[in-house]
Amino acid sequence: MQIQIDQLMLFMAAGLLLNLTPGPDMIYVATKSASQGKKAGFMSALGIGTGTVLHIAAAAVGLSTILMYSATAFEMIKWVGAAYLIYLGIRTIIDKKREVENRQVKDISLFKVYVQGCLTNILNPKVALFFLAFLPQFINPESGNLSLQIIFFGMLFNVTGTIINAVVAFIADKISGLLNRSNRIKKIQSWFTGLVFIGLGISLALSKSK
Repeated sequence: MQIQIDQLMLFMAAGLLLNLTPGPDMIYVATKSASQGKKAGFMSALGIGTGTVLHIAAAAVGLSTILMYSATAFEMIKWVGAAYLIYLGIRTIIDKKREVENRQVKDISLFKVYVQGCLTNILNPKVALFFLAFLPQFINPESGNLSLQIIFFGMLFNVTGTIINAVVAFIADKISGLLNRSNRIKKIQSWFTGLVFIGLGISLALSKSK
């Protein structure tokens, strides 16, 4: 596999622009970091990055095509993902008092936060379709193995996106720290986080495959 410089530069420019555009993953990381601290935000970013690796692998072997042409498969994964996000939102609201009182990182299961990040990404079929539509535009048959090119560009996009989400987590935590840390503000913040997750779930549920 031999990647051309112009091919790489074009991809980097397009990928960076897309990664900097606010989307569900960035919103998810920001709200996690604001409500549970920057370490939770970082772990969410890593979880989303891990889930993206699976989407990239699926795109490389053509599994994402199934989601594009099978309405049933797309709907099943979409509804499971939407239900999971809404569940997280409702759980956050119900447990708002516990979330407020246990904001310290030592009281947060970072592995659980990581797994949640993985699942929210894996269960979003729109991510799979995105890679299937976006990556082929930069694939050059003359550069060698097509699957390796998809993996290379996909991972490059993923690493850049994970770094940007980590920065978002840091900024969200700092902004949150500047707010008045009264119990009233903490409760409002917890409710806001839960409603954001529910909103993301509803948005996914209403999405279409094409």
